[in-house]
Amino acid sequence: MKKNTKVWLIVFIISTVIGILLFNQIYSGISFVNNFNFNFSTVGYIGLIFLLVSLISGLILYFKFIKSQNFSRMLFFITVPLTLVFAFLIYSVTNINSYNSPQVDYVKQVLNVNQTNNVNYIWAIFLGIVYLILLFVTLNLVCKPIKKIEKAVYRLSDGRVKDEIQIGGNKQFLGIEHGLNKINDVYKEKENLLKKTNIEYEKFIPKQFLKFLGKNSILELELGNQVQKEVTTMFCDIRNSTATSTSLSLEENFNYINSYLKIVSPLIRKYGGFVDKYLGDGVLAVFVSAENAIECAVQIVKAIEQKNKSNVKTPSMDVGISLNTGEVVFGVIGEEERKSPTIISDTVNLASKMENINKFFKTKIIFSKRTLNSLKSEYPLSYRYLGSLTLDDKNYLSLFECLDAYDKKIREKIESIKVTFEQGVRFYNLGKYHNAKENFQLVLKRVREDKVAYMYYNKCEQKINGENPMRL
Repeated sequence: MKKNTKVWLIVFIISTVIGILLFNQIYSGISFVNNFNFNFSTVGYIGLIFLLVSLISGLILYFKFIKSQNFSRMLFFITVPLTLVFAFLIYSVTNINSYNSPQVDYVKQVLNVNQTNNVNYIWAIFLGIVYLILLFVTLNLVCKPIKKIEKAVYRLSDGRVKDEIQIGGNKQFLGIEHGLNKINDVYKEKENLLKKTNIEYEKFIPKQFLKFLGKNSILELELGNQVQKEVTTMFCDIRNSTATSTSLSLEENFNYINSYLKIVSPLIRKYGGFVDKYLGDGVLAVFVSAENAIECAVQIVKAIEQKNKSNVKTPSMDVGISLNTGEVVFGVIGEEERKSPTIISDTVNLASKMENINKFFKTKIIFSKRTLNSLKSEYPLSYRYLGSLTLDDKNYLSLFECLDAYDKKIREKIESIKVTFEQGVRFYNLGKYHNAKENFQLVLKRVREDKVAYMYYNKCEQKINGENPMRL
């Protein structure tokens, strides 16, 4: 027995005993002559107070006792006393005419009951209805925790968790509440683990990849799932990484590569793209929007340059980016024991091969004609035509250089001589090497640091001298 229960029990016993001893004083203070009134003495008021304390403490003990019982006993101890009280009242009202006393006469007067009108039976029926209403309300209140249990079970069966399940009720219901909360905690742990797992999976398989395949979870991926989309692929590569790696330890190499990826990957996500795969010191990314791909490429170049300026302790890095737009197939390849989501297309292969030209020209960002055609007409872009270049000695591809990645002064100088440069490129494509050389000579006088013009100038001289310059 709990300490507070013992205290209430002692209060109940003392107040009940004193109330019983002073009951005559209380009863004598109640008058039924002509009207119902009170005229208690000092001792009568004291007795009345103890009687009220006894009633209150008794009710508290009664409800504590009920709460300590299991559900079936609780129903019994609630309904039986209520039934007995109303049974006594109904019996008394029904047979009220057979009793004679000042108190009974007063009750008859209040209820308007006499030997001829039989109103006492109407009052008995009324008491019966009141009993049924009280019984319904009482049982509804007692069974309220069952409704809460039902809702909690339905919610848990659907996998919907809550911070805490509250049932209330007696001791048995508290035990059920404890059990449901333990189940709820297990669900929460599993839900949190699933969220963490999904977050980790997304680091390997981007959300956008699942969206392209019409899937919501990695669990839905099946071997052979595929879909065809037009996208812009980005091939981003660190220049001279092999030479740099020889001067670094293995750990330093990993840190060096990761310091670069920590810049590139967030920018790709920021502009709506996703990384399809990491290729050592390169990144293959996918964008739905060609505009986003161009903007992302420009920001990557600027961010790398800023890193080189702010961090002089580590080797500086240079980056080359190639963009190509076209149809690609998103799909799941491999076999049942080892599946891998990837993209497959000539578009991807071309972007990779374009990086060789990018490296040869020492340009920063180049893109294909298909990417240029995919841009909105009002999209502001500074670029120049690099020529129709071969990637495999058979097929030629029109390539362009994005000038927005350059410093403002250099960009303005290149733009000022852009027409002359592009005319030189067209002369070269037509085999008019003398004309092309003159154009590139004019470009280099204006922009000495133009590496592309310098490369073309040398190739023109080789062609004029009958040499066979290296194919791109």
